[in-house]
Amino acid sequence: MPVVREHGVTEPTGRLVPVVRDLAKPMSIHLPQWPQAGEREAELLRNVLESEQWGGFHPYIKEFEDSFAAFQHCPHGIAVFNGTVSLELALSALGIGAGDEIIVPVISFISTATAVSRAGATPVFVDVEPDSFNIHPERAREAISANTKAIMAVHFGGTPCRLDELSRICQENNLLLLEDAAHAQGSEWNGRRVGSFGLAGSFSFQNGKVLTAGEGGILVTHDPEFAGRARSIANCGRIPGRSFYEHPILGANFRMTAFQAAVLLAQMERLPEQIELRAANVRLLKNLLADLPELQWQSQPEQVTQNSWYLLSARLQDPPCCGRVRRALTAAGVPNSFYPHPLYKNAVYSRVPCRVMPCPAAEAMVRDSFWLPHRVLLAEEDALHEIARTIRSAVQV
Repeated sequence: MPVVREHGVTEPTGRLVPVVRDLAKPMSIHLPQWPQAGEREAELLRNVLESEQWGGFHPYIKEFEDSFAAFQHCPHGIAVFNGTVSLELALSALGIGAGDEIIVPVISFISTATAVSRAGATPVFVDVEPDSFNIHPERAREAISANTKAIMAVHFGGTPCRLDELSRICQENNLLLLEDAAHAQGSEWNGRRVGSFGLAGSFSFQNGKVLTAGEGGILVTHDPEFAGRARSIANCGRIPGRSFYEHPILGANFRMTAFQAAVLLAQMERLPEQIELRAANVRLLKNLLADLPELQWQSQPEQVTQNSWYLLSARLQDPPCCGRVRRALTAAGVPNSFYPHPLYKNAVYSRVPCRVMPCPAAEAMVRDSFWLPHRVLLAEEDALHEIARTIRSAVQV
């Protein structure tokens, strides 16, 4: 009988257990496909195909840079071919290198840390708030040293960090605030979009993101001087308005392609409606499970005026119960996961220099947390009722 091996479910112990599904048995809960595309993407892609410029100089790229930067309340955008590169570009434009330290949260995707390491600097891993999953401002303050140059704030799952406190800490200590907003296209703190608080905000358009072209990234900023340096580095060290073959600074080719920009322009047209739908479905799912005291959803500070809901995350604070929920969701065909370990336990950081602060909240979180990805939150109402029943049954065993 045909089977397919799904990506698996991460147990609270950190062990990845593959899940084998019988193709003859349909998944019990219907979920929308992701990515989603339609005639608008096809139309803009055809325009690129029929043009004489498929690369990084097509007008669609400038249109996307301007549109997305404005959407995130910034005047400047530098589009690149993925979100990891956008982080590395920000550090390069700031001259971050050997001897420098960048404070990063220990709950994030590996690129948050490896961008620092690839710049030649040292990531300093700090703990997260146990309720928000985001970097703990006071733990960040405690990690500051004479070598600290910046704090990298990650808006986990789309929920903004405590930007007021982080901004104040940076101002008091003459540090830069950088925002890794890969999860947070459209998220707001007091009506202001994330990415616009620090010197630069980095966004990813990887295949699973709420705004996607398969791959892609962008830096947004209010600082024209920083924007100029970043753009020059990303464009082979060229200076705008000067010769194509003149390269006064050391650069690289990080340019986004016209195909990526075409898809992203089309995707942006439906993003606000999708954010609204996800927010409504998050409210529904929370209401359906409001009587389960064991289930603690990622907290939403009152200053969060919009959440893109890249992930809906929760804790159960009982690893065996969390394991049951993960397995039950996976068996029902509902994707779910959580990071198997804090960032500093990745094998690369047994060889690459880093500094690790105590992280008890993160150590507990990897054992008792799970997330639902954003495509689950685009499902029909009956599917969300089924998901709630699945979670309830696993919790109340």
